[in-house]
Amino acid sequence: MKNLLLASILFLPTMLLAQSGKVYDNLSLPSKILKGDRKFAIYLPPDYESSQRSYPVLYLLHGGGDDQTGWVQFGEVLNITDKAIAEGKATSMIIVMPDANTGQRGYANDLKNEWRYEDFFFQELMPYVEKTYRIKKDKHYRAVAGLSMGGEGSFTYALHHPELFMSACPLSAGTGPLSLEDTKAYLERRNNQKGTDAEIEAFYKRQSVLELIKAMPDDQKKAVRWYIDCGDDDFLFEGNSLVHIALRKKEIPHEFRIHDGGHNWTYWRTALPTVLAFVSDGFHQY
Repeated sequence: MKNLLLASILFLPTMLLAQSGKVYDNLSLPSKILKGDRKFAIYLPPDYESSQRSYPVLYLLHGGGDDQTGWVQFGEVLNITDKAIAEGKATSMIIVMPDANTGQRGYANDLKNEWRYEDFFFQELMPYVEKTYRIKKDKHYRAVAGLSMGGEGSFTYALHHPELFMSACPLSAGTGPLSLEDTKAYLERRNNQKGTDAEIEAFYKRQSVLELIKAMPDDQKKAVRWYIDCGDDDFLFEGNSLVHIALRKKEIPHEFRIHDGGHNWTYWRTALPTVLAFVSDGFHQY
């Protein structure tokens, strides 16, 4: 009996190590909207293959210059999420990481609505993954997060569609053009887009996080759980601080955190466990 007990104790760490999720980082789906195949990566939790249940989902968006493999390769999403789940700090969830760095860079529809990435995300990517994988198809089990350009996408997606997301976690986020006057320069930096005054104003109202917060109806103030995080040395600190102030003035509940650090993967890897815990708390409330 003692030998059996000893063997079981020695075998336990091996069993625990074997409980790992899986990441597939070169998947694709056809897109009529973007006229070609679009890549994405996905994290499946350790118990996905051994269960038959459906899971909550986190859409995790990469930053400019990366693709769907950014959070996999540099963000260490597999190890960090496995650890958070094993320690009981996060619930088992599916994480979807789309590629927004092909054709044009970014998560928005462009100025003239010719490159419609946001439409692709909601009309093609989300229905595809939620049909292909055992994902709970309900707002209360859906979250969005991202870094930098992906943080900007997290802001705008949740502000455009508060009926679809329980939680949103922008990290070191872009916040879109800070003013109408700034929009022309912003568009030129983003794929050198040029348009009429009416097109530029429409884009500003659609993509400025500050403008979207300003226009938020009172009955939407508690529709999304917000966790906003930015480093004190980050060049995007001003925009994030202005968003925090705008949310406070509008009396929109949110968590705003400033930590020591800059605009880099060291910061975002450290932030990811907190994001996983935050979205898990939202999933658990329902």
